Amino acid sequence: MNREKLDGWCERGILGLVLAILVFGPLATGAVRTLEFLIIQALTLGVMLLWGLRLWLNPRPQFLWPPICWAIIVFLLYAVARYFTSDVEYVARLETIRLIVYTSLFFAILNNLHRQESIQIIVFSLILLGMAISFYAFFQFITGSDKVWHFLKPYHHRGTGTYISPNHLGGFLEMLLPLALAYTLVSRIKHLTKVFLGYSALVICAGIAVTLSRGSWISTALALLLFFGILFARGIHRLPSLIFLIALIVGGLIFIPRSAFIQSRAKGLILKDRVDDDLRFVIWQPAVRMWQDNFWWGLGPAQFDSHFRPYRPQDLQLRPEWVHNDFLNALVDWGVVGTAILGLALGLLAWGIVKTWGFLRRPGNDLGGSKTSNRLAFLLGASVGLLALFFHSVVDFNMHIPANAVLAVALAAMLSSLLRFATDRFWTTPRLGLKLLVTTILLTGLAFLAQQEVRRGTEYVWLSRASRASAFSPAQVELLKKAFNAEPRNAETAYAIGEALRREAQEGGDTYRNMAGVDYRQLAEQAIQWFQCAQKLDPWNAYAYLGEGWCLDWIDRKTDSAACFDRAEQLDPNGYFTMASVGLHYVEIGNFAAAKSWFERSIRLKPNENPIARDYLEITQRRLREAATNDLSARLTSSPH
Repeated sequence: MNREKLDGWCERGILGLVLAILVFGPLATGAVRTLEFLIIQALTLGVMLLWGLRLWLNPRPQFLWPPICWAIIVFLLYAVARYFTSDVEYVARLETIRLIVYTSLFFAILNNLHRQESIQIIVFSLILLGMAISFYAFFQFITGSDKVWHFLKPYHHRGTGTYISPNHLGGFLEMLLPLALAYTLVSRIKHLTKVFLGYSALVICAGIAVTLSRGSWISTALALLLFFGILFARGIHRLPSLIFLIALIVGGLIFIPRSAFIQSRAKGLILKDRVDDDLRFVIWQPAVRMWQDNFWWGLGPAQFDSHFRPYRPQDLQLRPEWVHNDFLNALVDWGVVGTAILGLALGLLAWGIVKTWGFLRRPGNDLGGSKTSNRLAFLLGASVGLLALFFHSVVDFNMHIPANAVLAVALAAMLSSLLRFATDRFWTTPRLGLKLLVTTILLTGLAFLAQQEVRRGTEYVWLSRASRASAFSPAQVELLKKAFNAEPRNAETAYAIGEALRREAQEGGDTYRNMAGVDYRQLAEQAIQWFQCAQKLDPWNAYAYLGEGWCLDWIDRKTDSAACFDRAEQLDPNGYFTMASVGLHYVEIGNFAAAKSWFERSIRLKPNENPIARDYLEITQRRLREAATNDLSARLTSSPH
């Protein structure tokens, strides 16, 4: 087999692996969990390896390097630099790994899958996938199913398809809908295929509707207004576009009045003269303060969740994880500098789209005087799809869902590859030195990602086994310790070990069955060491200080525990659980008057589903009444008759 055939097989291998990533991610609930992303990471390693082989199989390889590539490289270098200065190393590393995976896929797709046949295979496969997932979402909606595969979703009577969140399904589908419409109306493919794609577009539109995601509705509507506006401006597409638009409107007029859920969701957009934001505005307020405190450089990769508790507003007792606004999240994590680099990348992508659009619209350039063009169809559909995601990013965090982020990266890479039709300036034939440099970078990335794959995969295996063991049991502790040995920078694992040991110490007596010679004091001392380890790995974790404080109280070191509870209160001043925990400390030292005020504050922060504060408030009130009664009785007894 000659080098040319091997090179062709490598190219097809890259196409197969990229397609596997793009299809697997949405089917695997967005690839947000550890195992699913590890699979995407492993497939990316295969893409990088095959690309490296192509560099040396082809005697005269060519690199396509449009201006956006410089912005992406600069941002990745900035992200790596900010990783080294982040407070919580573990989560920063995971986010940096994701960025390396996305960057690798961008450059691999840009330089290996720019052929029209490859782009068309990817697009048609994704449209078919979007239609299938939309059917599943519609089934969930009409049957009221709360299942996603074997998982339970918390969103009742909302279509989520193969995602857990309907908002993220909406983000995925809104990128595909303009593609399906563009290939139906603008491309020069066969009529039967166009009929299928037009039907797929209608199904995907219904899939977006049953998500009941108002962010998806609005972003899709804005994107479609632009889409049809562009086609109406081109007289040759005005009539078919008008027919399809009428079909969408008629379908909506028939479907929406028949669904009380859709009507209720739409009416809920405005509630009592204000926007029903599902607590988004409440999350944005502390996020703005966090950014202002770290204005230029940000907190670092994925640091918002770790730093959130000190900024928590009183009326938000949930763990938001992300800002629910990708732009504001970027400012929090990357600061003005990092966000400006991202903005530059988006600007260069838009510049490339405009330049390519102007070239493809000229007579004879791909159109050949005809009314249709596959390249123009992809350019229009992918651009409007990314614009829909851009609008949606104002109220959600789709770019932190790996499946959606990978799709956006793939569309951006394929759009950037179209710039080669407008100009030859961005092609380069690398000499030996450049080939060696690129190969070295690829091998370095392969080695790092492979090492992290093994490291995190081992941790995942032990954590999975620990999750199936009896809660807080010695067996679970041993499994958690093995996970920590595999990944000794995960503060959550260290905290889980400390919490399990604390529970054992609290529930046991002087000695433990099947644990000869071990008493509760020894277990509490071990728990303290693990809580202190968690504090070093994540200095913003208030619960690690609470755990240490409880253990110190339990072994009668109540004077030392006060500092731990003070620190926890500083880190989470508006957390209902933290307030209740401080109240428990005062119960432990017998100061029921102080405990009462902490429990009352905890209940004010969370009036419902707060059993610790409510139960112990009743206990403290009873103890205070008993003390007052005993004091009164003592005074009456001692008073002269």
